[in-house]
Amino acid sequence: MATFISVPLKKSSEVDVVKPLSKFVSATYPAGDEQAEYLRAVEELGRLRKSAVGRPLDKHDGALEGLLRYYDQLCAIEPKFPFSENQLCLTFTWKDAFDKGSLFGGSVKLALASLGYEKTCVLFNVGALASQIASEQNLDSDEGLKSAAKFYQLASGAFGHIKDTVLSALNREPTMDISPDTVGTLSQIMLAQAQEVFFIKATSDKMKDAVIAKLANQAADFYGDAFKQCQYKENLPKYFYFQEVLPVLAAKHCIMQASAEYHQAAVAKQHKKFGEEISRLQHAAELVKTVASRYDEYINVKDLSDKISRALTAAKKDNDFIYHDRVPEVKDLDQIGKASLVKPTVIQVPMSQKFTDLFEKMVPMAVQQALSAYNQRKADIVNRLIGTMREATNLCNGVLASLNLPAALEDLSGDSVPQSILEKSRAVVQQGGLQSIEQLIKELPELLQRNREILDESLKMLDDEESTDSELRAKFSQRWSRTPSGDLYKPLRAEGTNYRNVLDKAVQADQVVRERYNAHCDMIALLCKPEVELSAAIPSANPAKTLQGSEVVNVLRGQLAQLDQVKKEREQLESDIKSMQLDMSSKFLTALAQDGAIDEEALSVTELDSIYGGYTQKVQQSLRTQEEVLGNVQTSHQEFSRLKESNAEASSREEVLKKLASAHDSYVEISNNLREGTKFYNDLTEILLKFQNKCSDIVFARKTERDELLKELQQSIAREPSAPSFTVPSYQANTGGVAPSGPTPAPRTVPAASTPVSAPPPASAPPPSMAPPHVGPTPGPPTQAQGPPYPTYQGYPGYFQMPVAYNPYSYGQYAMPYVPYQAPGQPPYSGAAPPQQPPYPYGHPQQPQQPYYPQQ
Repeated sequence: MATFISVPLKKSSEVDVVKPLSKFVSATYPAGDEQAEYLRAVEELGRLRKSAVGRPLDKHDGALEGLLRYYDQLCAIEPKFPFSENQLCLTFTWKDAFDKGSLFGGSVKLALASLGYEKTCVLFNVGALASQIASEQNLDSDEGLKSAAKFYQLASGAFGHIKDTVLSALNREPTMDISPDTVGTLSQIMLAQAQEVFFIKATSDKMKDAVIAKLANQAADFYGDAFKQCQYKENLPKYFYFQEVLPVLAAKHCIMQASAEYHQAAVAKQHKKFGEEISRLQHAAELVKTVASRYDEYINVKDLSDKISRALTAAKKDNDFIYHDRVPEVKDLDQIGKASLVKPTVIQVPMSQKFTDLFEKMVPMAVQQALSAYNQRKADIVNRLIGTMREATNLCNGVLASLNLPAALEDLSGDSVPQSILEKSRAVVQQGGLQSIEQLIKELPELLQRNREILDESLKMLDDEESTDSELRAKFSQRWSRTPSGDLYKPLRAEGTNYRNVLDKAVQADQVVRERYNAHCDMIALLCKPEVELSAAIPSANPAKTLQGSEVVNVLRGQLAQLDQVKKEREQLESDIKSMQLDMSSKFLTALAQDGAIDEEALSVTELDSIYGGYTQKVQQSLRTQEEVLGNVQTSHQEFSRLKESNAEASSREEVLKKLASAHDSYVEISNNLREGTKFYNDLTEILLKFQNKCSDIVFARKTERDELLKELQQSIAREPSAPSFTVPSYQANTGGVAPSGPTPAPRTVPAASTPVSAPPPASAPPPSMAPPHVGPTPGPPTQAQGPPYPTYQGYPGYFQMPVAYNPYSYGQYAMPYVPYQAPGQPPYSGAAPPQQPPYPYGHPQQPQQPYYPQQ
């Protein structure tokens, strides 16, 4: 009687998970120990997948443990990598577990760039392998019974979890094996089998009959529910697998119901209700008889039938001779109670007791995104503070240059080069002078062109693939069911547009720097000359030695010293702001663990205010101090100008000194701008190369998906009929005659999508209604395992399942009657042949010609 149902495994195509994940790790994490550790973890993940789904699995706990570890690892990495069609694109291909396909069309399969799809299929295999392991257990031992019950409940939980999550995980129609209807039915079947195992355990432990009856009745109820789900779902009966399962479920429902009645009859006997005992035993005998007559090839119930028959015979004998108790109708009996000892195992990760996360140190993508947003906020604050201070410094230098300070204080002699100008000249020469600036300016267009080419090539790849996708979509119309490339590439195109705008703004900034260089290049060139030439180029003036040691000069020098101190403090402040670091990973991880989400803005703003609030106040104080000192400098300079003796030569000399001071400041600023521009272009090249790799990866994945879909469409087209159905001519119709002889098809060939098997009867209904409807003559019991209704050859049983093509010269094929030899002189068949058709050489007046092809 112990016949249990197991589920076949899904098969997956080979997928290279190592290459794309390694590229992501290399692009995301800097070279070092952390990156090397993650790359080793990626290699281990690839080996784990090959071990779990890349080879045939044994029906053993070790194989199941490998599947569970791989499923746990998939759940662990899902939040840590950006798996999607337009980011980290990994396409997983799985075949339908039940649809074996056709000779030319191949089996049904689905390819999706979704980690949720991979998880679903792996979990399906967890349930399938658990059902296979459970069916291999030795149910004669307690250990085997416990293991079988555990694995069946695990299988039920796995299939039930898929039912609840598959549609949200895939966001499209799944294959039939993982559709909610199918996995829901499988979950119910596994639960029923787990309950039956507990019934077997209770029976072997000789528990009370009342308890055993409740367990059996609950198992019958589970099997009845599974039968109804399996029968009345729209697409399930077309699978050969479920055509095999239907009779087993019907038989199990009857057997469990019969067992419940048998043990409840024992309870009635204990309570001296002998009429109820006989009624229940009669009902049990009828149920077992139904199983023996309809499903004997699937389940052997001889032992149960003999046990019920013996009990019924003894009960009738005792009642007839001793008790004379009235035997009630089955419908008048009290309902048997139910006791469920099973429930689907809740799927909670980690499912494997030996699981260790390979990427334990890697933070989830939500944390990575929060850190990225935090770093951007931090960079904005730092750039704003530093930019404010640099603008203030440039303003201070500009004001001093316009006042010819401090050169005017150093040039009281009127004929030598001021010391500040000499220092500026040496600084320009040390930094490379005009040659370094011209070299940097020359490199910028080359860097710009390189970035433009990378960006153009990246977008061209998207354009070409999108064009191909549009052509195939127009060709195949609704059959081209994948996501349109135009929709998928929107984020990438937006990113590309952003990069192009950045490049356009960089070109404008480069032009501004170039114009500023052209305006100051003559003075910068003068600063690069030796001191003798520089002195000769500066006009001389009358000495103003009388101002040396005057109060106004001392005041101006004191004020300039204050400005120098402000600049030094500002440089230190800038260094402190740049070096300030704070690790927000722990705070974001804590928020994610507590709330399930990260309010990045609130956390970041709070932390940044606490860190940079004090620096902001210091920057503002520095600006106020500079503004106050500059005002005092301008006032003192006015008095200095009045006291200083002036003439045309002095004015000309002062103008040149102002231009030299301004040229030095411009040189420093232009050099910094050009170096920043060079760094910007080099950094942008790295970013654009990552963008190009991202585009290349997604285009490659789309091409792979396109090839798979094209192959699938070709197979589906090959499976379609090449012409519409046609009507068989009337003269070929089977209008009478002897029915074909030979074995009758087994019940497994009877159910079809258009002829559903009838539902199991309730406890009070007559058991024959459980049998599937039979068309044609009543078959005798089959003598051997049956298959499709192939034509048979009488007298040659050894060949009766061999399909052959039509042969008009073979007698007896397809039940065509053998015509004996016609003696010479005997009159021929008198019937007239149909028009335009010669008479048949063989025939019989009472036996019409049989059709050439076997009639189902």
